[in-house]
Amino acid sequence: MKTRRDVFQAIADPTRRAIIMLLAVNTMTPNAIAEEFNSSRQAVSKHIQILTECEILTQKRQGREIYYHLNANKMEEVETWLAQFKKLLAQRFDQLDEVLSNLKTTKK
Repeated sequence: MKTRRDVFQAIADPTRRAIIMLLAVNTMTPNAIAEEFNSSRQAVSKHIQILTECEILTQKRQGREIYYHLNANKMEEVETWLAQFKKLLAQRFDQLDEVLSNLKTTKK
């Protein structure tokens, strides 16, 4: 049984993050993407496959070419997950501000 990849597996690799950044700006063919890296086209193709399996990339055929597009909506999963930590960190900083404020008050 093949396990389904998720968005976090996709962004775990620096090459895949770089591909996401490239496609955030423009749609590209696999060859155009591969030209941006110092690795084999086959290695880049594997990264594209993983990103497609995770639904971060979508593909559209135009004539004989396939163009890859970033599915920005899929990145919302990451944003939602990170928002939990931002909220937690904000609460901790607020608590720290309180402690520091109390220390200042007691020293006076």
